[in-house]
Amino acid sequence: MLNRKNKNRSSDIGKKNNRRKVKSTAKSANKKFKEDKKDINFSRTMKRLLDYTRGDKINIIMVFIFSIVSTIFAIVGPKIMGKATTEIFNGLVSKIKDGGQGINFNNILKIVVILAVLYIVSALFSYVQSYIMSGVAQRISYRLREEISQKINRLPMAYFDKNSKGDIISRVTNDVDTLSQTMNQSLMQMITSIVTVVGVFIMMLSINFWMTLAALIVLPLTMLVLSLIIRKSQVFFKQQQKYLGDINGKIEETFSGQNIVRGYNGEKFEINEFDSINRYLYDTGWKSQFLSSIMMPIMNFVGNLGYVIVSILGGYMAINGKIAVGDIQAFIQYMRSFTQPLNQIAQIMNLLQSTAAAADRIFEFLDEDEIDLSKKDVLEKEVEGNISFDHVRFGYDSDNIIIEDFSLDVRAGQKIAIVGPTGAGKTTLVKLLMRFYKLNSGKISIDGVDIDTLDLENYRKNFAMVLQDTWLFSGTIMENLKYGKLDASDEEVYKATKAAHVDRFIMTQKQGYDTILTEDSKNISQGQKQLLTIARAILSNPKILILDEATSSVDTRTEVLIQQAMDNLIKDRTSFIIAHRLSTIRDADLILVLNEGDIVEQGSHEELLAKNGFYSSLYRSQYEELEGAN
Repeated sequence: MLNRKNKNRSSDIGKKNNRRKVKSTAKSANKKFKEDKKDINFSRTMKRLLDYTRGDKINIIMVFIFSIVSTIFAIVGPKIMGKATTEIFNGLVSKIKDGGQGINFNNILKIVVILAVLYIVSALFSYVQSYIMSGVAQRISYRLREEISQKINRLPMAYFDKNSKGDIISRVTNDVDTLSQTMNQSLMQMITSIVTVVGVFIMMLSINFWMTLAALIVLPLTMLVLSLIIRKSQVFFKQQQKYLGDINGKIEETFSGQNIVRGYNGEKFEINEFDSINRYLYDTGWKSQFLSSIMMPIMNFVGNLGYVIVSILGGYMAINGKIAVGDIQAFIQYMRSFTQPLNQIAQIMNLLQSTAAAADRIFEFLDEDEIDLSKKDVLEKEVEGNISFDHVRFGYDSDNIIIEDFSLDVRAGQKIAIVGPTGAGKTTLVKLLMRFYKLNSGKISIDGVDIDTLDLENYRKNFAMVLQDTWLFSGTIMENLKYGKLDASDEEVYKATKAAHVDRFIMTQKQGYDTILTEDSKNISQGQKQLLTIARAILSNPKILILDEATSSVDTRTEVLIQQAMDNLIKDRTSFIIAHRLSTIRDADLILVLNEGDIVEQGSHEELLAKNGFYSSLYRSQYEELEGAN
């Protein structure tokens, strides 16, 4: 009975904690919503986007020319058709009044042939400009994706710590696709619509000035209302793209962590978190779409009002003999041709809001601070592997310092083991050595040279890393092994896999070294992945080796084999080994015991045990755990 009460009580506490987490998530999302509610500089964003068309200047000019010619041919049509209407009207009137010869069908046939030629040529030019513009749009998308890809490799690791993968992926996919579609469909249509509006306006003026003035009288007020709507909707389009990225991030996170989600019964919590983000996406989505959708009804109202005014005025002027009937018919057609491109422009402005939002997010990403790659110094002689940490101070945030004052001198070829409790700064040290982050103060040197002054690519060639979290990309086993040394021969690969004791596993696969690996491959265990990453490190033949819990996913029997391989690999190389199992680093030249970012003890395994201090306490606790497990 007591156990049941305790279970119910713990269940209630769990539910309360989940509710608190959901409320916290909702508050966080609400805070983000308010922070992100900022205007987009539309003109600056679009100007920068158009800069990407510089390589296609000739193509853009051709699109303009073809668009103008196509539109002019289409615009001339109604006036010529109006002449046909006047011809028919005059023929009928003369036949009724004085019994004349009636309608001249030869003249009408000539007009029809001219119209057919005009419309065919117009359609042909329109097809050519569509073909050219599609190529321009795709090249812009290609350049943006290329820049984003290059940018990702130049961003500091701190950026990836603060931004979700899903949001970054959304900028490469959703945002670039939005740009591509708009550039392909809307830019050409915008050119055509503007040319049509100008051309039709001129044709309307050529028919009758007063009717043109009457048709346009309400246009300034309409444009003012539209500009206010556009300015308001820009904010919501930016938020819509942002929350779309958040949704992608949440889906990616939940999908990749399904084992944990289900293992902890976290389905409801994940659904609530997703619903919170989805609700904000819904709010921004309907607001942006609603504001942009009311532009069309406004334009339709203007068009219908114009038809009424023109019909009344045209009828009055025809009765007084000031305008031909065919001209009225042509003018009404031109009015339709005038309002239709205006409606299209309104629609395009709607699309351009999402385009500006997508472009703004892309440019925001491209403008992020990069790693300083200006330093091109290289070590003049082959790296020996002497490493020095000189009063290093570092924190991932300036107000949360992890390593206060760290100094260490490592001689070439030494095997340095780094141990300590979780959060002591073990992994942080090797990340600083790899120049993943900038120091707050202090200096790290290799063979007496400050590593911050060296060319980054050349510097990192001297390292190989085997991490606790294995990373293999989609490709063959051979391709994964050669990742650290692309020019390695097959014989070198075979030698490395034998040293890592993974060759037998590879040969049991149907395709051998040509077996395709994927992120979620079911035919390979975590331990086997670890063995492959160790073989990759052996193949790269580094001067300095970093092992971060490298044998954590390997069973005890395999660990013995790996340790033998590692002994051969580590020989005559400077190596940093982060270890949780202290039994694996007994033969290290120097063991550093870290706690809260500082070295609290250092020495060999025997020396540290003799001190009966922090290391001895850690070692005894692990030994007792093992004894208890047995």
